[in-house]
Amino acid sequence: MRDSMHRGGPDNAGVFTDEINSVSLGHRRLSIIELNESGNQPMLSDDKNIILIFNGEIYNYLSLKEELARFGFSFSTHSDTEVIIKAYQKWGFNCFSKLRGMFTIAIFDQQKGELILARDHAGIKPLYFYSDNECLYFASEIKAFRQAERKWQENPDWKVYFLTYGYLPGNITTLKEVKSLEKGSYIVFNVHTLKSTQHYFFEQNFTEEIFDHEEAKQIIRSSMELAVQRHLIADASIGLFLSGGIDSSLLTLLANHYKRDLHTLSITFNEKNYTEKKYQDLIAKRVLSKHQSFLLDKNIFVKALPDIMQAMDQPSSDGINSYFISKFAKEAGLKAVISGLGADELFGGYPSFKRAKILSRLKKVPSFMFDATNILRKDKYKKINYLKQKTPIGDYLFNRGYFVPSETAMLLDIDESEVSSNVYKLTMPAYLNTISQGNKTSYLETSLYMDGQLLKDTDYMSMWHSIEVRVPFLDYDLIKNVQKISSSIKYKNKQGKFLLIDSFSDILPPEIWNRKKQGFTFPFNEWMKGNLDQFMEGKQNQNLNKRFQSGTLSWSRYWTYLVSQSFAV
Repeated sequence: MRDSMHRGGPDNAGVFTDEINSVSLGHRRLSIIELNESGNQPMLSDDKNIILIFNGEIYNYLSLKEELARFGFSFSTHSDTEVIIKAYQKWGFNCFSKLRGMFTIAIFDQQKGELILARDHAGIKPLYFYSDNECLYFASEIKAFRQAERKWQENPDWKVYFLTYGYLPGNITTLKEVKSLEKGSYIVFNVHTLKSTQHYFFEQNFTEEIFDHEEAKQIIRSSMELAVQRHLIADASIGLFLSGGIDSSLLTLLANHYKRDLHTLSITFNEKNYTEKKYQDLIAKRVLSKHQSFLLDKNIFVKALPDIMQAMDQPSSDGINSYFISKFAKEAGLKAVISGLGADELFGGYPSFKRAKILSRLKKVPSFMFDATNILRKDKYKKINYLKQKTPIGDYLFNRGYFVPSETAMLLDIDESEVSSNVYKLTMPAYLNTISQGNKTSYLETSLYMDGQLLKDTDYMSMWHSIEVRVPFLDYDLIKNVQKISSSIKYKNKQGKFLLIDSFSDILPPEIWNRKKQGFTFPFNEWMKGNLDQFMEGKQNQNLNKRFQSGTLSWSRYWTYLVSQSFAV
């Protein structure tokens, strides 16, 4: 199980086994902080009672280390791993809420006979597990479970979810019995009985306490500056992915305040409608970074397709862009790269935020009338069908759904009611009906799209190339502070991310934000036409292929279908 994930941890491998308690912990290491062997894992406490393995980074480990030293703790390494052990010894389960970073952690407390699994506040790092009254398995990737001495059943419904969402939402995986640990939570297992209890140390809470525009700007500014400063901590080579958009440009400009000789990298295309080289160069020249630009063309894309499918730990309609970002970061000699992921969800950068009024009007239409949308040709009109549910899940799928239930049922040759009974049953918190439409959209984009797709894609694609991706916009304190700001301030302007832009108007060039939002998109539509036949031989649907070639089916929906036929469970 451990070595199936060797690409994500090429620098060291370790294992701890307690035969009396039947506990084994395996770890593969990608060295970012404390590069020598003293940072290897599993790591034991001084008294050998606590054994810990951990994936991720703790950015405030130095301040925690100082605090723990005042309580009399001493340290034999310079690693953040040792800080977690001693934070647990001092504060117990309360230590998780003190950690500022991204992590999945397993702690074996021999004296108590407990194994604790914990996952960071934003779900940046994945953790999957299976437990019954006889055994517990857990790992950072689903592929590790396939190496366990157990036969896993395929989840019979995974294609239903995948064709609807474009990824597997919530705690659903391709394996029937394996699920994802919820973000901001930890589970305590008794190693003798395997009984468990789950607890939460972080939950989204839109309190709307701040109504003053200037105060909101100041809070965003100070929180962002601290987040960027934290995320630059590393003993290994670290760079920034510079797409040329608002988020990556802002992170680069802020990083320039705290780190000299910045290393930035960008991806460009021959297709003029997609490349943002002009804006990438503008920021790179302003900060005088060591800038590397990588040209990505159709031939490189097609050649990489088999490797992309191998890298895919769970099926995804996206992730290709993360694959190439990580591939080029590796070629640039980096071990970690900073990304702007999370800004759109926090500050209202997606079109879904602008559709709120349209959505509210459509939801007043009687449910039975939405069935007529199935006969419409364009995908974006068919998605109106989702609104007949009149639930947050229906709202989300109206904005981001792929195939509507009737199409999914046809593609899988099952009854439409079987599709609907699955895709709409995800549970959402009751308070969503009491908060503003903007904050509701933020919650859905964060807890479904970002958690289910963007973060998972980013993690397994980066680990495939032995690259760590850091996301300052998902800093613990930044999220808490932004959720205190009133919706009337956060979303008051039609321009996406207006408040974020306004907070840094003195350093962010107008050329970067005063233009049509493009997003970091690839020319997939052009590249896929005529280039998938050999790769997807025998897996194409003639009707979908015809629609894709004629332009009535988007590349993303066609690709989703092809992945559903090709993904190896």
